[in-house]
Amino acid sequence: MPPRERDTARTRRAVLDAAARAVVVHGAGVSLDLIARTAGVSKGGLLHHFRSREQLLLELARDLAEQFTAAVHAAVDPRDHARGRLVRGYVRATLDGLGDGSTVPEHVILAASLAGVPGVADFLQEDDRSWTKALEADGLDPDRARLITLAADGAAVASLYGGGRDPQDTRRLRDLLIRLSRGEGRLVDPAEQ
Repeated sequence: MPPRERDTARTRRAVLDAAARAVVVHGAGVSLDLIARTAGVSKGGLLHHFRSREQLLLELARDLAEQFTAAVHAAVDPRDHARGRLVRGYVRATLDGLGDGSTVPEHVILAASLAGVPGVADFLQEDDRSWTKALEADGLDPDRARLITLAADGAAVASLYGGGRDPQDTRRLRDLLIRLSRGEGRLVDPAEQ
């Protein structure tokens, strides 16, 4: 990568990282001046890379989604070829490390803070639809996949309020969700609904 492209990428990364930290502490209304100072760039430099606060925060939401997607794919066991492997990766990426200083709770705060920013809610809905399609293609019953991923998401949110701080409880929940992902068929008989 040529030096100028490397500097541009490094500056964008520094601004996104600074914005993430600032939004977690101060909310989505944080000033661009504070983000620029935290990133070690001028406000003009920040605006060179991101035309407005809304664009910066939308890019931050996209970056957060990309990081999570990469974490899920990295957590998929390469020896696992059974249906539900992506769901198991999702559970691992979401729950592994809860309670031991992981960044999962910060990501939850960040996503919640960004949801009210123009354009971000639309992006998050699009990202959710993309996950729904990917998880359906994973081969599990869609209701089973949805229940498992929502339970993992709920545990991440609960960790913000003291739930999930006991690593043993989190491991038990993780193992339970992994076992559920290995199940076949529907969770509930449609005739019983």
